[in-house]
Amino acid sequence: MAVTEDPGRANWVLGDAIAAQSEQIMGRHPFAAIAAAIVSAGLGLIAAPAAVAADAAHPTVVELFQSQGCSSCPPANANVAALSDRPDVLALSFSVTYWDQLGWKDTFARPEYTARQWDYAHALRHAQVFTPQVVVNGRADTVGIDRGQLWALIRTAARASAGPEVAIGGGAVAIGAAPAPARPADVWLVRYDPRSVEVPIRRGENGGKTLPHKNIVHALIHLGAWRGQPVRFALPPGADPAWRVAILVQTAGAGPILAAARG
Repeated sequence: MAVTEDPGRANWVLGDAIAAQSEQIMGRHPFAAIAAAIVSAGLGLIAAPAAVAADAAHPTVVELFQSQGCSSCPPANANVAALSDRPDVLALSFSVTYWDQLGWKDTFARPEYTARQWDYAHALRHAQVFTPQVVVNGRADTVGIDRGQLWALIRTAARASAGPEVAIGGGAVAIGAAPAPARPADVWLVRYDPRSVEVPIRRGENGGKTLPHKNIVHALIHLGAWRGQPVRFALPPGADPAWRVAILVQTAGAGPILAAARG
């Protein structure tokens, strides 16, 4: 599996055979070999306990890791954006930083989003990070370019039934009781922009294009831990009143997401 943070080395890492397969899947692109490796190896999966179907109160969390400098990212971006209006899906778009030195600095990228992707790489047993990548409920991942494959992954990576209830309101989040995890779970506050934003790209692989973005993450804040007992956290004020709030209760170490809610 392959990706280094130097996109130009990807084909060297994987070798000519996978690079050729990459060209058939996605065309000539420095990250194509990575995507082909994932397709050929199968989806990255974490074993999950009994699960429940998603609904508005228990949405499926779909996280896209992408960059405005990556020419293979717009199709995955479009697929995830198409899910963003579903009440049973919480779609989040994280812009990573490791493309920034290749001609265009992503206008939304932050180091903590790249760090989150690396945490997923370790949890899903990937040697490196890559774009685009879609992680579903912290349990499984794919490149996200094939809409049918993405839908199949969403159907199979359901939320664990043992997760707590989450309620957001009054400037705070309340997390209910549920069977305690083996280790304290992380409680994450996510602030994202639900509006569609058009960004003109002036340089790099997507130079000259205007790319649509939706549900772009602007803040990722660790609120604390959940140990199975009810807990309440105050929410810090947001910078933009148009941004929405989401809460993720996630197994420590970027493991499966136990519960999620949006405000």
